[in-house]
Amino acid sequence: MRIDSIRQRLQAQGAKHCHEQRVLQAWARGLSVDTRHRRAEDFLPLRVRAVLPALLGELQGLARLRSEHPDADGSARLLVALADDQLIESVLLPRNGLCVSTQVGCAVGCRFCMTGRSGLLRQLGSAEIVAQVALARTRRPVERVLFMGMGEPAHNLDNVLEAIELLGTVGAIGHKHLVFSTVGDRRVFARLPQSPVKPALALSLHSTRAELRARLLPKAPLIDPEALVDLAECYARATGCPTQYQWTLLAGVNDGDEELNGIIRLLTGKYAMMNFIPYNSNEGLGFSRPSWEHASAMAARLQQAGIVTRLRNSVGQSIDGGCGQLRARVQDHLVTSQK
Repeated sequence: MRIDSIRQRLQAQGAKHCHEQRVLQAWARGLSVDTRHRRAEDFLPLRVRAVLPALLGELQGLARLRSEHPDADGSARLLVALADDQLIESVLLPRNGLCVSTQVGCAVGCRFCMTGRSGLLRQLGSAEIVAQVALARTRRPVERVLFMGMGEPAHNLDNVLEAIELLGTVGAIGHKHLVFSTVGDRRVFARLPQSPVKPALALSLHSTRAELRARLLPKAPLIDPEALVDLAECYARATGCPTQYQWTLLAGVNDGDEELNGIIRLLTGKYAMMNFIPYNSNEGLGFSRPSWEHASAMAARLQQAGIVTRLRNSVGQSIDGGCGQLRARVQDHLVTSQK
């Protein structure tokens, strides 16, 4: 379901724009359509009120909590069932953040990511993306939304941008607290500047060496890392929000001096920050995380070179916190139980 289809259904019942906004606001924020000062019956047209219970019930059914897996670090991974019983993941993050999925599966096939192993099963509609926020807000406040869960947002651009626009308006999320993550796609750099809500950009870089990056992200667009950084820099300067470069640290793969020198060469003087994220181990994928001491030394060297760097401890280490791990575990269990 797309947000535009919800609007059309409300319009068919005589709703004006202000009525649509009231209904969508209540849903996206996890609130009642009634407010302290104004009840729905005093505001919404009769025909809209007549269909509202069924519509809200349908919206709530777009994303249903299958299971919740909290961790001591304050995060909680949510296994979410969609209306067609496909499974996706959302992650409640510390400090009122939420990571949402944009696809069931993913076509990029990153070698270190569990999600890519299943390939792309289907796109999420914009309403299904917002429904993850509405569901999460029944658990705790949500003030930041990161489009970094299952899927590549650039491959579902219309639905993701429609969800971002709603969340950045009636959904009450600050524009710089909406983070669009991508492996890099020229369509993203063409479309994001035209969007009425311009999110912050997170670019999954992972290597400054074109050959290695192509091996790690085999189905990402073949754009040279230097060209990617130039495209991201233009967007960062235009929006006044630094690009967040995502770098999953893989021991013995992309954590050496050659990569550090490459990062310094590419990002010196750029409106950017580097997020180092030690690999969240996935059994059977053949990668491991470097020691915390080594990762800290890498971050310190970039800081000394004048590049803002954050070393992020991967959340959810004890709860299958890597993208796609929980879903994969549940799917494997279902397959095993059916044999």
